[in-house]
Amino acid sequence: MSDYTIMFWPQFSLALRWRALGVLAALWLLMAPAYGQVPTPTRRPATSVPADVRRPAQILRADTARSGLQRPRSGTPADTSGLVRRAPGSSPDSLNVAAGGRKGSVETTVKYAAKDSIRFVVGDKKAILYDAATVDYGEMNLKANLITVDYSNNLLTAEGTQDSTGKTKGRPVFKNGAETYQAGRINYNFKSKKGKIADAVTQQGEGYLHAEVIKKNQLNEIFGRNGRYTTCNLEHPHFFINASKMKVIPGQKVITGPFNLVIGDIPTPLGFLFGYFPSPSKSRASGLIIPTFGQSTDRGFFLRNGGYYWAVNDNIGVRVTGDIYSGSEQQFGGWRALGEMQYLKRYRYSGLLSYEFSSRPATRRETDGTTASGILLPPNRKPQTMWLRWNHTPTPRPGGGRFSASVSAGSAEYNQQNSYDVRRYLTPAFSSSISYSKQLRNAPINYSLNLSQSQNTGTGTMSFILPDVSVQVARQYPYQWLGITPRGRYYEQLSFSYQLTGQNTITNTQAPRQLSGFPLLGGSSTSNIIPIKLDNISKLLRNSQTGIQHQFQIQLGSINFLKHLNLTPSISYNELWYFKQLNYNYNTEAQAIRIDTIAGFNRLYRYSGGLNLGTNIYGTVVRKGTRKIQALRHKITPNVSYQFAPSANSNYFQRQTDIGLPLGYTRDAAGRVIDQRTFSRYEGFLYGAPNGQAQSQISFTLQNALEMKVRNSNDTTGTTPFNKVSLIEGLDFGIGYNFLATFQPLTPLSASFRTQVAKKLSITMSALFDFYQRDTSGVTTDKYLFEQDKWRLARLERASLQMNYQFNPAAKPNKKSNIPRAVAPLNDPALGNPAPINPYEDYVDFEIPWEMTTGFSMLYADPGVRPTTIRYTRPRAFTSASLNLGGSVKLTNNLRVGYTTNYDFINKTPAFTSLDIYRDLHCWQITGNWRPFRGYGQGYFITIAAKSSLLQDLKLNRNRTFLNR
Repeated sequence: MSDYTIMFWPQFSLALRWRALGVLAALWLLMAPAYGQVPTPTRRPATSVPADVRRPAQILRADTARSGLQRPRSGTPADTSGLVRRAPGSSPDSLNVAAGGRKGSVETTVKYAAKDSIRFVVGDKKAILYDAATVDYGEMNLKANLITVDYSNNLLTAEGTQDSTGKTKGRPVFKNGAETYQAGRINYNFKSKKGKIADAVTQQGEGYLHAEVIKKNQLNEIFGRNGRYTTCNLEHPHFFINASKMKVIPGQKVITGPFNLVIGDIPTPLGFLFGYFPSPSKSRASGLIIPTFGQSTDRGFFLRNGGYYWAVNDNIGVRVTGDIYSGSEQQFGGWRALGEMQYLKRYRYSGLLSYEFSSRPATRRETDGTTASGILLPPNRKPQTMWLRWNHTPTPRPGGGRFSASVSAGSAEYNQQNSYDVRRYLTPAFSSSISYSKQLRNAPINYSLNLSQSQNTGTGTMSFILPDVSVQVARQYPYQWLGITPRGRYYEQLSFSYQLTGQNTITNTQAPRQLSGFPLLGGSSTSNIIPIKLDNISKLLRNSQTGIQHQFQIQLGSINFLKHLNLTPSISYNELWYFKQLNYNYNTEAQAIRIDTIAGFNRLYRYSGGLNLGTNIYGTVVRKGTRKIQALRHKITPNVSYQFAPSANSNYFQRQTDIGLPLGYTRDAAGRVIDQRTFSRYEGFLYGAPNGQAQSQISFTLQNALEMKVRNSNDTTGTTPFNKVSLIEGLDFGIGYNFLATFQPLTPLSASFRTQVAKKLSITMSALFDFYQRDTSGVTTDKYLFEQDKWRLARLERASLQMNYQFNPAAKPNKKSNIPRAVAPLNDPALGNPAPINPYEDYVDFEIPWEMTTGFSMLYADPGVRPTTIRYTRPRAFTSASLNLGGSVKLTNNLRVGYTTNYDFINKTPAFTSLDIYRDLHCWQITGNWRPFRGYGQGYFITIAAKSSLLQDLKLNRNRTFLNR
């Protein structure tokens, strides 16, 4: 019997007709096993057609084929499910559906299609799909130019085809769930779910697996022979880990036998007897952190930043790392430990908590790198140091409380001895705060509770505010309480507000106990630092300050008169509560003043009132015709204010006569007492004390702004014909005069200037002018400068200048160097952080061709009177003058050079200078940092590393710094 073929499209069924039972029954019996997998009935030869003769193959046009089942033309539908059992020669039994029928090997529908055609070999139960063929079976998807489906063996075979030039096209692409394979040839058993793939490439997490032959079992585990593992996404990768045997557990790990590293097709001796590469399906997974090996001249060989990362759950991740140093001679080099927890609750909060502890030798030896002997260097400040960091950021929610924290504190010597971070090393002051705030619903009241700490690592001073409580009542309008309908009257603007603030401060700095010109019992001319430790708790508590402040503000509304003037009156009342006060007594035997601290409740209050009168004046010059500069506008904002406050309660102060100080009076030419001293009972307290002198002061401020209207030459639609250009953003002056002051009633004149040129150069200047004379010792007197022989109006006391210029040329979209491209985050373990919290913190923008930021700052202070003796050295007038430069240059698409430098013109020395180099090598990167000048971090960092976080330990690191010379 000879074979014959039938060509048709997927899932095409033949209708059975009772009238054509002879020929169609024979054809149906041949094809039934391929569809239903039911027992084949006994063949009965037809009377009209010999048994060894078959009809020629039926050819269907490709444009008439379609997927799915065709509707039968007449009679009973064909059994495509294989659930209907038939006896030989019997008719279909619709009542026998699934009654003990055998389940076929094909458990679900097989969908297939081809661009050219599908050829069925009925006798062998095969279907051959040509050109851009696709087969879908459950979660399995297969695409190739040539696919063969063997139903008898439940086997799929796929491969590419060669064109006339011999180039292979349509190579198989096999997808099974989340796994994707590209190969030269694929054999897959869709019943056992096992497969064999030749010349395969598949992605596992961030890595790619190339293998000569891959076998896949029913657990989706992959076994590879002559494999290559890499994180490079090219068909011919720049580097790979070569191993003869590999096993891949998807979503977990890649395990290899003996392997070595191949870079640029050059085998290297770098390798090991086995390899383990985590390949998590999720972005986070637990695993070991491989340490960095190196040598430090003062602490010997080291293993740095090794440990373990534990992904507790989807919300919490814990990282524990450490360093260990071998030391030199008989001295152990010490160790460092870091515990870090990062947490995240979506739509609620996120945070990071870390604790670092370092233990190092009390003395430091510097070796020559080859022997253990060395030179004994000065001892470290402290052998054991620690540092604590905590950042907690809530997600704002309406009506809910807000808890936030920002803590950065520890030993003063920690950053100088252990930190590679430039910012942490150079920053002398750190601050921490923990706060909770809430707005009460249906009430105009909000409150907050704060705990804060500040620390200066240079001086060792620390201060704590434990706690800081604040309660505020929003501005209230009485007419709203009475239900009065507003009619725009000025008295309807009457409002008041209230704020309560309470603090308790503790500091380890004891201020100098002295009074100008008077000796003190037990006093000190210098401050004293109390070490922070348990033994000094009582001293720290005695050095604390506690106070409560009440502030009432009453606004009487704003009154407009003469059309352009605006008058705003206000009344304020402040009250302070203290729980101790100072008492001064003169000791005649010691001839010194004794200060006693007396506990008790003390209430201090002061009220004041004021008026504020202001307006706006505009001056405009409009040019006729069509001009580039069309108009100029000058805005002047004058403001006059008057403030009145009575003298404070006399009980807040003690006069020198009250404490028995045996000093006479010194009077001026008018007979006024000029050395009558008063001493505040609340000197150095939290909120101070109300000024004892009455105030009747008038103040005047004048603000100026100058704008220019320029014609927009780029406007073609007429929507924006002009652009506003600011010539002077601010030219402000301020001065005041206190009519009740007995000494220097005229306040200094303040002046400031702000402008911006071409939106690039910003200039800020400020100055302070004094109107009074000075004596030979440099102390200001009560006489004006215009009263002296050499007449002048004012003297410049202080001045500052700040200029910043930023170059950032707009990128041209058609320029090749400005084509946007994705840049992977840097893997820079040289900074001592193998798993950075923010993976994009070292992101380099390769889209900007070049940029530069320039800043110049200068400070001036009046040096005082000219020296009258040789021993006196007059200080410099310009206390600071420095130039700061920073920026980067994009040399190519993959190469960028950055720089930061500073020059001090006063000391004629460069400050911190750094040159950075970034080189993108597709799947690798080179980062370099050079600090040429003496000081912190003098040396260099060079790191060549793979970009992938999976291979972050695949790197070459060379450095020479203050911690590793």
